[in-house]
Amino acid sequence: MKILVTPTSLREDSPLEAMRILREYTDDLVFNPYGRPLSEEELFPLLEECDGYIAGLDWITGKALAGARRLKVISRYGVGYDRVDIQEAKKRNITVTNTPGVNSRAVAELTFGLILSLVRKIPWLNEKTGSGEWVRYSGAELGGKTLGVVGLGAIGKIVAQYGKSFGMTVLAYDPYIDKEYCKREDIEVSGLFPLLERADVISLHVPMVAETHHLINEDAFARMKPGAFLVNTARGGLIDENAAIWALESGKLRGLGLDAFEQEPPQESPLFGRDDVVLTPHAGAHTKEAVEKMALLSVENLIQVLEKKPCKYVL
Repeated sequence: MKILVTPTSLREDSPLEAMRILREYTDDLVFNPYGRPLSEEELFPLLEECDGYIAGLDWITGKALAGARRLKVISRYGVGYDRVDIQEAKKRNITVTNTPGVNSRAVAELTFGLILSLVRKIPWLNEKTGSGEWVRYSGAELGGKTLGVVGLGAIGKIVAQYGKSFGMTVLAYDPYIDKEYCKREDIEVSGLFPLLERADVISLHVPMVAETHHLINEDAFARMKPGAFLVNTARGGLIDENAAIWALESGKLRGLGLDAFEQEPPQESPLFGRDDVVLTPHAGAHTKEAVEKMALLSVENLIQVLEKKPCKYVL
């Protein structure tokens, strides 16, 4: 069996238990030669002779799969699959799996790290203090504020719990919201526009599909209360970054935290270097614990499909 492994956390010399299991299964492994998510042009030649594929955030299009005549399974290392052409995979009888839930706490914790960094300007204060300046800045307290969670899945639920722990009122919008869960956890169910209008802090946790592309656009920013904070640890295309720059410069938005970008890695941008913006390199799931769990489940899914055994996480 020939397996392509592209997540940047799963290198050839990785000591992870998941990689030991994969090496025992097959010694014919191909690794990501670029150290970043792959384009369709880069994937095409790598997939041609592969039976299985553990996929990072690569662009898995019809063109990328066109020559993959032996491919039986795409095992996504992570929960999102917006960059996978699921319909094309099905046409080619390629099973697609993912690893839901295993990185939820890691992403939620980074989300709150970004929120705290924004409301207290921690990175900026660190930079100033480290350069010898002794500045005074009045940040904001989270207690008594309103947190708007857009997307109340596994990650959104943990973020909502953290918000409650900080003494925040929590609103949640989700087209498929669990109202009983919200009632039990004292989370107020809201429409998207009312949430944007009321929330002091807004956190995005929805998938990237056609309906959510630029969900946060100029109109959405205009609806926000002046001085709101926005954090996105989901997918970059959820936010119109040009509109975000307008919102920051107009004062509508007081702070923006991004772990996901419309283009990754992002190129030169007006968002760079601003003291009201905190940027991280799509690192939400990158904790030791989450990496180990995602790696193990992605390898388990791959082997189960290749061995024609039941797999719980087929998309």
